[in-house]
Amino acid sequence: MSKIQEVAAAVEAGKGKLVAGLVQEAIDGGASATEVLDAMIGAMGVVGEKFKANEIFVPEMLVAARAMQKGVAVIKPLLADANAVSAGKAIIGTVSGDLHDIGKNLVCMMIESAGFDIKDLGVDVPKEKFIEAVKADPEIKLVCLSALLTTTMPAMKETAEALIEAGVKEQAKILVGGAPITQAFADEIGADGYAPDAASAAEKAKELVK
Repeated sequence: MSKIQEVAAAVEAGKGKLVAGLVQEAIDGGASATEVLDAMIGAMGVVGEKFKANEIFVPEMLVAARAMQKGVAVIKPLLADANAVSAGKAIIGTVSGDLHDIGKNLVCMMIESAGFDIKDLGVDVPKEKFIEAVKADPEIKLVCLSALLTTTMPAMKETAEALIEAGVKEQAKILVGGAPITQAFADEIGADGYAPDAASAAEKAKELVK
């Protein structure tokens, strides 16, 4: 097994304590930062598929995502030096009135694991803050809205409509998700995509930003 394969296997198994060392060994052995990143993204893709097939569950997916983050921390300076192109820039936040962040944090990690540079705006985020964040960076290509409460679905609708009205869709796609959200609701509020879980969110993000 090559060092890059070892990195991928360690990420997939969620062996966070080993990943940073293996990534450094792979780099020292001549692998490029981009090759290592691609291997880790591939491993997280496998993790996502296992999650969707109910072979693993949220805790295992979180552990794998955290393991990848440790690997990314090692190669980030090298990626910057190599002017590596990420999958795109994204922002994420839980809509106004909703303080839940576990699902959002997992989606954030999975989208980051898919190669995106993602900024987390936190919870209880007013629509104006989403608009400001997009307008502040013309490279943002994806806006992710999360809601866990049925009572905050109207806030998601208002946020999506405000983003559309502000012309954000000319720059970025809108991806929505959360326990009470459905494809029908996503269609109704004008979102570009809907994801029922974190693994699907990463796939949908890549699909929307090509």
